[in-house]
Parts: sequence; structure tokens; C-alpha cells
Amino acid sequence: MSEDHHLLDDDAREETLAWLTRGRMTLVGQVAQSWNYVFLARLSDRKRRGLAIYKPASGEYPLWDFPQGSLCRREVAAYRLSLALGWPRIPPSVLRDGPYGVGLVQAYIEADPEVTYFTMGPEMRGDLLPVALFDHLINNADRKAGHLLLDAGRRIWAIDQALSFHVEPKLRTVIWDFAGERIPAPYLADLQRVEAALTEGPLAAELEALLTPMEVEALRQRARSLLASGLFPHPDPNRTCLPWPLV
Repeated sequence: MSEDHHLLDDDAREETLAWLTRGRMTLVGQVAQSWNYVFLARLSDRKRRGLAIYKPASGEYPLWDFPQGSLCRREVAAYRLSLALGWPRIPPSVLRDGPYGVGLVQAYIEADPEVTYFTMGPEMRGDLLPVALFDHLINNADRKAGHLLLDAGRRIWAIDQALSFHVEPKLRTVIWDFAGERIPAPYLADLQRVEAALTEGPLAAELEALLTPMEVEALRQRARSLLASGLFPHPDPNRTCLPWPLV
């Protein structure tokens, strides 16, 4: 398999996750303009080679409100939750060992670097809706415009969900297009299904291995709140609801 093919479609998900988990890792270089240590890596096994993003827990910048070394786990938790919901599209992500210790290893997405949320036209509104809803659900404290990638097939990928799942309100996002609008019925059905799965079962076990019990309970409560209102929330006037920088 040539390295510019990532097999990210649903029918190859398990193969992709196995490759991310067990592939031999060689670092290509450090990603510039990142607050934490982020590396571009090459992964290879007997079937496949390609590029991935490696974010070691040891390279996470200390934050006052998120436990040290927890950001990579939050990104994997976001991916596992997106699989259960069926949205949004997040690159396949695993937690594994690497040259600088355990961290996030995520499939690399080929995308136009000039495209951000701010350059996406109104025709992308339907694809942005599940990202906006997901950010409310996970309490994403850092949804910048550059955290949305557009691939060659014009599919939106959401990346950098590290500052998420806090028990206190932290939502900061550039996507407020849907504030006050009704959440479409199919998405409410997905929320209802996942809210029930957060009580017990495989999803609950996966998230409890990555987050604290209080964070999983807060996630469950946010799901219930969205289901009860059926609406996209408005920005909280008493706190900053935009990230900085915006891109």
C-alpha cells in the first residue's frame, strides 16, 4: 500500500486502527507552530506504510485546568465517542507508545492548508452542523478555525479535540452558526442512543479508561441537557466563548 493512501473509509477502519497501533514508527519531523510537541511520523507494517501524527503525553505543555499528560487521552476519547455517534469525521486515533513515550497517534489527513472554517462557503453548512453539536457535547475549549480540514473529496475532518471533556463549562468555538436552532431529529436520536450507552457497556468502559468518572458523568449530563432542550445553545454572555487565536 503506497504511503499517500490512508484507507480512512469505514470498511477499512479496523485495518487502519491496527496499523496505527502496531506499525513501526519513524519520526519525520516536528510540526511547527504547535504549543505542544507534535511530530509527523511514518508508520509501516507488512501491509502498509503512511504518515501519522504523534503527540506524546510527555510533550504536553502544563495547563492550570487540565491534568498534565491527559490531553492525548482526551483526543482518543473524542474519536471513540465520534464512532459511537456516527459523527463528526475525526481521523482514526489510538493511544500507544512511541519514541517519546505514550501518546496520541492519529492518521494524517492530506488537506488544503489554505482552507479553514472561515473560508468554507454556505454549501458546507450541513457538514459543519455535526461538528458544532459535537463540540457542545464534549465541551470543547479550543475549536479554532484551523482545526477543520477539508480533504480532496471535500470532506470535513475535525482535529485537535485535546481541550475537551472538562467538568466545568469551557466551550470556546468559532462555530456559532447554529445557536438557537433546533437540533435535527436524526442527531437527537444519536444523542439518545449514546446517552444510554454512557451508563454501562463497551462505550462507557472505553471512556472511563480515558477520562475520570466525573468527566464521563459530566458528558452524560451535557447529552441529557441537549436532549431536553432540543436546541443548539447560545454563547454564555458571562464568559469568553471564542478561542484565541481564532485560527
